[in-house]
Amino acid sequence: MKSEENKRHHDGHKRKDHSHHRGAKTFRRGRAIAFLEMMNLKRSTLQQQLQSPELQSINPILVGELKAIDMVINEFVQLFELHEIEEMQETNKKEHEKEEVSELTQDLDREEEDN
Repeated sequence: MKSEENKRHHDGHKRKDHSHHRGAKTFRRGRAIAFLEMMNLKRSTLQQQLQSPELQSINPILVGELKAIDMVINEFVQLFELHEIEEMQETNKKEHEKEEVSELTQDLDREEEDN
């Protein structure tokens, strides 16, 4: 009788007794979240490029890329059931946008005071 550790999988490879599958699931979920964060960073970069005056000539291309990346992000979130992560990132994004607006407003106020 073979021990559980030495049993061969149907494809001929040895398999180990993995009684703790949570580790693998957690690892894969972590990688999925890291990928989602990378996609959101790319989305943020595209949004910044859309606002850049020197890139106005390729604005339609950037809009298309932004729509495409939004579609990929939405499908990815649904596929890997990462809704709570997406909600947290959306909240963080809104807070970041508020901070940026506040900084811009302060800069404009300073410029008006200087003039």
